[in-house]
Amino acid sequence: MAKNTTGALGIAVLATLASAAMAAPRQPAVSPQDEATAKAILGELLSIDTSYEKGTVAAVQVLRARFQAAGFPDADLVVVADPSLPKQSSLVVKLKGRGHGKPLLYLCHLDVVPAKPEDWTVPPYELTEKDGWLYGRGSLDMKGEDANVAAALLRLKREGYVPARDIIVAFTPDEETGGQQGVGWLVRTHRELIDAGLVLNPDSGTGAFRNGKRAFYGVQTSEKTYVTFMAETTNKGGHSSEPRPDNAIYELTADLNRLGAFKFPIRLTDTVRAFYAAQARFETGARQADMRAVGNGDVAAAERLAADPTDNAQVRTTCVTTMLEAGHAENALPQRARATIQCRMLPGDTDEQTQAILRQAFADPALKLTVTRASGPNPESPPTAALMGIYTRVVHSMWPGLTVMPSMDAGASDSKFTRAAGMPSYGAASNFFDLEDMRAHGQDERIKADRFIEGGEFAYRLMKAFSADGAP
Repeated sequence: MAKNTTGALGIAVLATLASAAMAAPRQPAVSPQDEATAKAILGELLSIDTSYEKGTVAAVQVLRARFQAAGFPDADLVVVADPSLPKQSSLVVKLKGRGHGKPLLYLCHLDVVPAKPEDWTVPPYELTEKDGWLYGRGSLDMKGEDANVAAALLRLKREGYVPARDIIVAFTPDEETGGQQGVGWLVRTHRELIDAGLVLNPDSGTGAFRNGKRAFYGVQTSEKTYVTFMAETTNKGGHSSEPRPDNAIYELTADLNRLGAFKFPIRLTDTVRAFYAAQARFETGARQADMRAVGNGDVAAAERLAADPTDNAQVRTTCVTTMLEAGHAENALPQRARATIQCRMLPGDTDEQTQAILRQAFADPALKLTVTRASGPNPESPPTAALMGIYTRVVHSMWPGLTVMPSMDAGASDSKFTRAAGMPSYGAASNFFDLEDMRAHGQDERIKADRFIEGGEFAYRLMKAFSADGAP
C-alpha cells in the first residue's frame, strides 16, 4: 500500500478553495424557457419506469426526439445496445466543438431502483409537485440531473454556442445494478463514441444543505471500489451426537472474530486531506482540531476520527462479513462453513494487496480465501488547482463564498469505468439535497423545486466552463 504523503498538490488545492473573496459576481438566473424545458424533461423521464426489468429504451426515445427537434443531426444522436440485452439501450449525444483537445464527457444514467407504489404517498412513476417539492422515483438519483444536463445542452445549441472541444453526453442504463451493461459496456465495445479527456458525472459529488442552509459543494474526485471474498473452512463432519472441537463453524467464527477486531492501515489521499481541511470549518473543539490535523497528513488524528464509522470509511480500506452459510443437516456436524466478505478499497489498492492483508488478519493457514467478485483499477482523479479553480468560480458565480472541496465517495458510480480507462472523472451534481433527509433509493424520493431550477442554471454554467478554451 502507498505511504501517506503531504505533497504540494493538497496545498495548492486548499489555496484554491480559500479563494472565496475573489468570487465572481452573480449572473442572471435561468430563463423561464429553460426552466420549463428542464421541468418538462424531468416529467417525461419520471413517467417512465426505467428499473432494470423495464429497461431504458422508452427514455432514450424521448430524449432522442427532443434533441432531434432542437436540430441535432442524426449522426450526433447515436443509440446503441448490446444485442443480447436490447432493453438496456444508451443514447450518446454530441455537440461538436472546434477540435481543441479531447472531448468533455458527461455520464448520465437513466435507470432507477424499483419502487413499490404501495410504499409511497404519491405515485412513484410520475412527477408530483407538492409543497415546493418534486416527487418521483429517480428525481434525486438521477433523473433530475439527467434533465438539467439535457436542458443545458439544448440551451447551448439554441444559443449557437460552439465549444472549444466536443461535448458528449452518454445517457445510459444499468448503473444501479453494477454498470457493466451501461458505461462499462460502452467503454469495452464503443470506446470511440465516448473517448474523452475529461469526464463529469452528475451522479457523484455533493451539493449539501445542512439544517436548512446551503452548506458546501463537494467535487467527487475518487471513490472506493469493492472486491468480494469467500472465506471457507471445511471438515470431515460426523454425527451430531459426538461433537468434536474441530468444528467448521467454530473455526470460521474464530477467524471472523479476528477480522472484526482488525483495522487496515490508515492512508490519507490528497482528496481526503483536502476534504477534512475544508470540513473542519463546520466543526468545533477536538473534532475540528483533528480534521485540521488530518488536512496536514496527521495519521494519529485520523485514527481518532475513525471512531466514527463514516470517518473510518474515508481514511482506510474496510472489510466486513455480510453473509454466512454453514452446515448441511440438523443432526450432522458441519462439513463446510462459508462467509462472504466485502472489502471497500481506497483508490490505488488492489485485490491482491487486500487479500494478502486479510490472510495476515485471519492468521489461519487452513482457511480458504478466494475472490468471488473482482474489482478493477481505481485511481484517484487529481484534484488539481486548475480544475478546482473552475468549480470554485462556477459555484461562486451563483453562491458566493460557498465552501468548495474535493470528496471521496465510499460507494461506487459509473466513474469507476472511465477512471479505469484512463479518463479523469469528477462529480458534477447540480441538485442540492438535505443531509438530514436524503431520499435516493427510498420512499417518496424528491428534490426541492427551487433548487432544481437553480441546478439547471448551475449545470449550464459548469458545462460551458469546462468546454471553453483553457479548461483542463
